[in-house]
Parts: sequence; structure tokens; C-alpha cells
Amino acid sequence: MAKLDSKIPQGILSDKWTNHKSNIKLVSPANKRMIDVIVVGTGLAGASASATLAELGYNVKTFCFQDSPRRAHSIAAQGGINAAKNYQGDGDSTHRLFYDTIKGGDYRSRESNVYRLAEVSTNIIDQCVAQGVPFARDYGGLLDNRSFGGVLVSRTFYAKGQTGQQLLLGAYSAMNRQIGRGKIKMYNRHEMMDLVLVDGKARGIITRNLVSGEIERHSAHAVVIASGGYGNVFFLSTNAMGSNVSASWKIHKRGAHFANPCFTQIHPTCIPVSGEHQSKLTLMSESLRNDGRIWVPKKMEDVKAIRAGQLKPTEIAEEDRDYYLERRYPAFGNLVPRDVASRAAKERCDAGYGVNKTGEAVYLDFAAAITRYGKEQAHMKGLDENDAVLIKKLGQEVVRTKYGNLFQMYEKIVDQDPYETPMMIYPAVHYTMGGVWVDYNLMTSIPGCYAIGEANFSDHGANRLGASALMQGLADGYFVLPYTIGDYLSDDIRTGPISIDSPEFDAAEKEVKDRLEAFVNNEGTHSVDYYHKKLGKIMWDKCGMSRNEKVLKEAIKEIKALREDFYKNVNVPGTADEFNEQLAKAGRVADFLELGELFAKDALERTESCGGHFREESQTLEGEALRDDKNFTFVSAWEYKGEPSKAQLHKEVLKYEEIEVKTRSYK
Repeated sequence: MAKLDSKIPQGILSDKWTNHKSNIKLVSPANKRMIDVIVVGTGLAGASASATLAELGYNVKTFCFQDSPRRAHSIAAQGGINAAKNYQGDGDSTHRLFYDTIKGGDYRSRESNVYRLAEVSTNIIDQCVAQGVPFARDYGGLLDNRSFGGVLVSRTFYAKGQTGQQLLLGAYSAMNRQIGRGKIKMYNRHEMMDLVLVDGKARGIITRNLVSGEIERHSAHAVVIASGGYGNVFFLSTNAMGSNVSASWKIHKRGAHFANPCFTQIHPTCIPVSGEHQSKLTLMSESLRNDGRIWVPKKMEDVKAIRAGQLKPTEIAEEDRDYYLERRYPAFGNLVPRDVASRAAKERCDAGYGVNKTGEAVYLDFAAAITRYGKEQAHMKGLDENDAVLIKKLGQEVVRTKYGNLFQMYEKIVDQDPYETPMMIYPAVHYTMGGVWVDYNLMTSIPGCYAIGEANFSDHGANRLGASALMQGLADGYFVLPYTIGDYLSDDIRTGPISIDSPEFDAAEKEVKDRLEAFVNNEGTHSVDYYHKKLGKIMWDKCGMSRNEKVLKEAIKEIKALREDFYKNVNVPGTADEFNEQLAKAGRVADFLELGELFAKDALERTESCGGHFREESQTLEGEALRDDKNFTFVSAWEYKGEPSKAQLHKEVLKYEEIEVKTRSYK
């Protein structure tokens, strides 16, 4: 049985990473040429790791299931990336970012990892600027930034359009250079099907060529999983439809512990669900919360009139609006962390104040910001500050500069002009804080197998601050893994190439082929999507924004029954030796059906509320999350034992030495 060893270095928190880098084993440039590394996934974590490892001299094989590595889900991240630069002189620092992240995660993350993340964050911005990432700049040419995700300082750097897209292009260009040099072999349209262990170490993967259906063997001295999160266990999420848990789940079944699966994040500013046939929920950047004010009507008769189309939101008087985030959290207002903002929206909608036809939406209103910016512009230009039409025009121009692409996207989807009428938003599943357990070096409980970015159980704790996902992915890929992986690989400089002609590769390939054949030969009656949607409904209804003992026990039973029915009655058309998207999807949904049960089991075991995990039995009188620090200050790391119900729990106790653990308050 694998024993948890976090390998956190000794010494003062601020010196841990520096001292660790100074003392770990290195591989010389000449020896790096003899070592192969596999990277699965080409989002920000995978692309940055692939590029950096190849630049260092390792031979890298990189895999993605998309037709191009630049189509990774990271491309959809809009809002920005955090860094402790203190550009605005408003009091930010490495320690402040460290503290905000720990607090935002409701004190359920490792101090050492979070401090390291905050420490390297400043390097990320410098790296990306050097790559040519077009960050927004102020009139003096300095990088611009804004506040984001529940903080009192401006630390979020952003690019016009979608920040994730620009950062990914930066990492992708670095990758392309190494592809051109032959240091990266890029395998597009390949899906990892299994991990191969030789003598207990990760030594390769089995893949399927998604175009030809061919099963392939690939060996290496180490394997890096950078395949993102598992939000699509809910079917509908802000993730692209292809996003899945399969790579992480395959290594879990080979011995890697899976940690905190119940820690998922609900994003507060999504466009509400519009029907039964959506495949993805549209994420609106949280940066909107810098200027948008969130409200619902105070009077139920106004709510009913709006739903019936008899009243416009602009017709509701200021005194009849409930700016509930500003009311409940005056210090942070509309910028409270995501879990807090999301539950507050749910509470208002559950109480009957939702403003769309389904009752699941609140307003995000820019009228006040437009007026404020308009008056500022009029003053600067020496124009009439009392001309309402002019003020509105000038204010809209400022807002268009900041958020124009988001407003345009909203109008195309909803057919309403957000400059003239408030946007409608509602929380949706977004990021997953749970994932593969890793130690300080980012190695899983399998020697030689690493997990980076959203695929690992994260540095965020029970909730993530906005704009910190990109920060973690790039920190892991550019500045952490390239150092730590050398410590392990230094023992392999005389190993030589890993043979793919071994009993271990034979056995793994046979398992993969048998699994695929079982799907295509199954004469069922229901589509793969039928089961995915059913699973998603169970997850959202019983493991969504709030959970309780009764519904979690129901969820566990229902998911198990659904999984059994899936294997009996799923219908996968086509064959295994051709392009077959339904077959690829079937494998992913099969993994979701196992993960979903472990998710519910983890949520049932953790009887406290913390961050994105809200147990209804554990809340304050004001309806906030109530932690149980005495019994639950630990990471839940689950070991695979054949099926989710038999998973064995290992606890990594979290020790806080630098900060005081206290009840979160955003008042």
C-alpha cells in the first residue's frame, strides 16, 4: 500500500523552495539527451511543461486528443492571471497572495505549495511578456491589472480578448520551436488509454489514434499528466465537451491516489441554462464583477412582472433593488470569492427572486459603472458633466474597451444589449480543486508519474480565487516541474531507452483492446449521451451547490445502478479500428460513472462545509459555510481498490504554521 509522503522541505516557509532547488539532484545537459518524458495534455500546464523540458534538453513526447494542441480548454479562460507584482502600490506582496489563496480556499491547502505558487507568480508575468503575450497596458505603457476573485488588491493581469488564449499561444509558440528542433514529438488526435508500470515505475502509456483507431505503445522514463479537470462529470459545465477525467482516472486505477474529489467550484457569472440541448455552458469572465453590480428585485410582485415580460429591469427603482452581495459582504461586495457569490445567488433564487423564466438568474448591472466612467471622461475632456446622453455615450465607450468582447458574446447568445439592460447570470460548474494527489515535487503516489495544473489536487484548497488557475498551470509547467522532475530522472541517466516489447506493455495493450471491443460489441439500446446526461442530473441535483447526507447516499446508490445499466445497455455504433467519436466518449463516460460515485462518497465523508463543498448540516446562522477544523483539516486521498465503494481513505494532515486559521469573513 502506497504511503502518503508530501516531501515538504524543512525550514522557514519563505526559504523552502529556494533551499529545495539548491539541494535537489540535477541532470547535466549531456545526460538530458538520453532521457524521454511523456506529457499528456497541451493546456497551459502541459504546453509550458513540454516546451520547458524540451528547451532543457529532454526528449519530449506530447499528446492531445484535439486536432491541434492550441485547442486545449485553457484557451477559453477569459479573465486574467494573478501575480503578486504590486503594480498599483496597493499593498500586494508574495505573502498577501499566499494569504488570500489560503483564506479563499477555506484553509484546506498546503502552506508550502501555496507560498511557492505566490512566489513564482511574478516570474510568470515576466516570462509571458518575454514571449510576446499582449497584456493590457495603461496609458504610460506599464502593464495594467485589476482586482479579481475576492481580493482587496489589483493583481490580475489580462489581455484583450481571452487571456487564456494569449497565454496558450505564448506557450504554444515555445512548443512549436521545440517541435521544429525535433525535441518535441507531437501526437495530435491521440488519447491516452492506460498507464504502463514496469517494476513499479511509470514507464509509458498506451494510446489510441483517434483517426485510425490504431492502438499504440509509447515509452518514457517519466510520465506527466496535464489533462485538466473533471467538471464534465456534471455533463453541463463551463468546460469544453471533450474535457474529461480519463487520463487522471487511468493512473488512479494504477495506484495514484485521487484527492478531494468533492472540492469543485461553481462559477458565479455564467449565462443561464437555456434549454435541454446544450452541450456547454457559456462562461462570462469574472472580471465583469469589477464593474457590474449584482442584484435582484426586493418585491416579489416585481419579480413576477419581469418573468411575465410586463416589466423591464431598468424600470425598477433603485430603492426596490436588492444588491445582496453589497448588503451581505460590505467590505468585498461584488468581489467576494466564487463559492460565496454562487451560494448567495442560489439562496436568492431558491427564495423565489430569480429573474428569468426558470427562476434561475440574477442581474449583473453596468448602469452605475457607465455613469461613473462617463462623468470621469467628461471631466477629463472639459465637457458637460450634467449631459446625461453624453455621459452615457462616454461611459459606454470605456466599458466597451474593457469588456466589449464579452458584451458582444452575451448579445449574440441572449439577444439582449447589455449596454442598455442588465445581463442575466447564474452559477455553473467550472473548476475542480480535487484531482490526483501529488507531493511537493508534483509526483503522484506512482514513482515517475507526475500530475500538473488542474489535473492535480491543486494548491487552491476547497475553493479557487478567480484568475489563479492560469497561474497554477504555468507555475507548474514553467517553474516547478522542470526542477523537480530532474531529482527523479537523475537515477535514469544510464537506464537507456525503455522497451515497448515487454510483458507489462503487452498486458496493458490487451486490457485496452478488450475494453474497446466490449463497448462496440455491446448490443445496447441507449446512447452514451443518455447516460452522461443522467449522471449529470444526479450530480447537479445531489452534489451541486449544496449537499446533505440523505441526497448523497441516494446519489451513491443511483450512480452505481446507472453504471451497471451503462455496461449492460450502452450502444456504441461503429468499430474500434476507425474514427469513432462515440467510442471515445463511451470510455470517458465510463470513467465519469466511477468518479461520480467517489465524488459523492468523499462529500458524504466530509461532514463539514468548506469552500465549494457545502454540507447543509454544517452552516452558520447566516447560511455561510461552517468548517470543522478539529476533525477535517486534512486532504482526503483515496486509493483505488477495485470500485469506488471500496476506495480506501488516506489522510494528509494540513499543518498551518505561518498563518492563523480562522473563520472566513468578507464583511
